[in-house]
Amino acid sequence: MKILKYLFFLLLIIFIAGAIYVATKDGNYQVEETAIINAPVPVVFNEVNNFKNWEQWGPWMDDSEDMIIEYPENTIGQGASYSWKSEELGDGSIKNVKVIPDSGIDQILIFKSSYGESKSDVYWNFVEVEKGTQVTWGIKGKQSFMEKLAFTFMNENFSEMIRPMYKEGLEKLDTIILDKMSSYSINVDGITTHGGGFYMYTTTATKISQIQTKMQQMFADVSLYMEKNNISRMGDPFVLYNNWDEQNNSAIYSTGFFTPSLIITPAESTVLNGMMPVQKVIKTTLKGDYINLKEAWEAAYKYAQENGLPVNPDSPAFEVYSIGPDKSPSPANWVTEFYIPLLEAEEQPIL
Repeated sequence: MKILKYLFFLLLIIFIAGAIYVATKDGNYQVEETAIINAPVPVVFNEVNNFKNWEQWGPWMDDSEDMIIEYPENTIGQGASYSWKSEELGDGSIKNVKVIPDSGIDQILIFKSSYGESKSDVYWNFVEVEKGTQVTWGIKGKQSFMEKLAFTFMNENFSEMIRPMYKEGLEKLDTIILDKMSSYSINVDGITTHGGGFYMYTTTATKISQIQTKMQQMFADVSLYMEKNNISRMGDPFVLYNNWDEQNNSAIYSTGFFTPSLIITPAESTVLNGMMPVQKVIKTTLKGDYINLKEAWEAAYKYAQENGLPVNPDSPAFEVYSIGPDKSPSPANWVTEFYIPLLEAEEQPIL
């Protein structure tokens, strides 16, 4: 009996010593991962700020086959949240407690498992850098006694378990965002009538490869001139292609804005006034990045050829930028309209 009593006390001492060891272990943790995503800050922020997007890149989504996600009415911005149930991983929820647009998001993560309920602070930071957006995803908190006890018998600690998940999540986030930004569609809308009108413009000649860069400054010059002279703008900015020489990689083009009436400009002014006639055109719409402009033009001219539509050689084709970077940070949402003027019936050559 004395041996059993000694064994009992020995086991009790071991248990108490183990409990003291676990209780005095530092349970504080903080893990964060950083990645640079080649996308504007608002695009990355908006992707993270909508919990319904997390299903596409959340690293834990593939770890459970029985996960059931529940969304409340609000899944975007301050106070947004979502929750999940899973016998394999445990139940949990996450909620936005502080949202600073295009800068940071603070969240509370509650996780329920066989070790009890735990609460962690999750944070996101978004910083504009030369190559896009530097995004940091972190988590911090303090483990309960039962959690510290459980990890005592595991091959890895909490930080070692979480870090690969966050790294994987950011890699998936990068892939998803770039895929979404690169999506585009081209639709040849067919023949319509463009109303034309007076417009203010400036003209230059450059290499074709320099057009996108050069036209931004040209739009700014025309816009500033109109603003200084109290000239009203109508509609969206556009570019007229006066001459296009693919063989020599050169183009002459004009950028401008429509205006309600004729404006007489000084002889020395580089910003001039023009008049576009009402005309029959082939309209094509591109929704997506400007890298797809060439494909859209090719689709428009192919439509004209296949349908025997005579293009007017004396009236320049033009692009209208309905939605651009100033209205949406994501190229996938940009809308460009293409117009190819056609010869009227009485203008068509007699064969």
